[in-house]
This record gives sequence, structure tokens and C-alpha cells, in this order.
Amino acid sequence: MVFNTGAALLDAIVLAICSRESEGTYGYKITQEVRSVIEISESTLYPVLRRLQKEECLEVYDMACAGRNRRYYKVTERGRVQLNLYESEWRRYSAKITGMFEGGLG
Repeated sequence: MVFNTGAALLDAIVLAICSRESEGTYGYKITQEVRSVIEISESTLYPVLRRLQKEECLEVYDMACAGRNRRYYKVTERGRVQLNLYESEWRRYSAKITGMFEGGLG
């Protein structure tokens, strides 16, 4: 992708992915899903997960899987509120950009 991905957009994408499963999802799966829409390395993603946890948008827990612990990330109520804000802002922003591309004023 030729466009830069800002921190807010990355946060929004991660929260959207984590919100799909009521029990949350694990780091590797989050990485794969984020990579399906933007190019990102694990070294970029894990600080995002830690920051969202620190901001109380995600809660973290470990669960045994195939003899190992797998770390899960689950959206909190605060995270859902933030995700709703991101979604409404994204709709407004993307409508303006689309309008510009289509010859309108946005």
C-alpha cells in the first residue's frame, strides 16, 4: 500500500479484529488478519497491542493450546466505545476522500 498507516487507523483495525470474537483472539491470528489489509510486521503490531492494553481498550489472558500458552486479546467496554468512535470517524473521512476522487467537494 502506498498510503501511510497512522497509529489511530492501526488501533482501529486491531480493535475491529479483536471485537469479532466474544472470547477475543490471539496475537498470531491478529497479525495475519491485519496483514490481509495492510503490510505490517509483528515488531510493529505487538507494541500496538500493549498500548491498547495499557489504555484499557484490551484485556489480556493466557490459555493453554497444544501444550503451550497462547495470549489472547479481548476488547473491553472502553475498547468498544473507542472502536465505535473510530468507525464513525472513518465513515466521515472515507466519504470525503471518495468524494474528492469522484470529483466532488467531499
